[in-house]
Amino acid sequence: MGKNPSYFKNCGGNCPVENVSWEKVQEFIRRLNKKAKARGERERYRLPTEAEWEYAARAGTKTPFSFGENINTSQVNYNGNEPYNGGRKGEYRVKTVEVCGLQGNVWGFHEMHGNVWEWVSDVYVNYPENSVTDPDVQSGGTRRVSRGGSWDDDAGYCRSAFRGRLKPNSSDNDLGFRLARSTF
Repeated sequence: MGKNPSYFKNCGGNCPVENVSWEKVQEFIRRLNKKAKARGERERYRLPTEAEWEYAARAGTKTPFSFGENINTSQVNYNGNEPYNGGRKGEYRVKTVEVCGLQGNVWGFHEMHGNVWEWVSDVYVNYPENSVTDPDVQSGGTRRVSRGGSWDDDAGYCRSAFRGRLKPNSSDNDLGFRLARSTF
């Protein structure tokens, strides 16, 4: 893209990219897919759907976090002064940590809880009253979904089920993304 938009550039050699809007992420994905196609790759990059993101974050669990009923700051980068549901206070790093810098879930995904909010592809709409499986919501609202919580949030915002909603042009030093790769 020519320039690193991240506010935090000194978290280590593998910092997450943050301070990017959903719109800028879409531009990045278009460019990445164009390069991949030119190289003859059979993959396509995209943001995960909200359902895909939560499935990966939960890693087969039904608890608030993939680590169980609660978290601590050795597992998740969040505001340790604000623990979840009676948990102990912990470290408040006041910045991002390196990707794969903390414990991964049992499926090997790191920093699904905390560190930076992650854009997903879906438009924010209220969940329907009836049960749905793997919805992919691309219309019906003006805001986009972010998931995961961040280094600056209370632990409760880092729960697997918590949903953020932002305008697609929003960016901040606690807002990043994770790509999904599909073969076509």
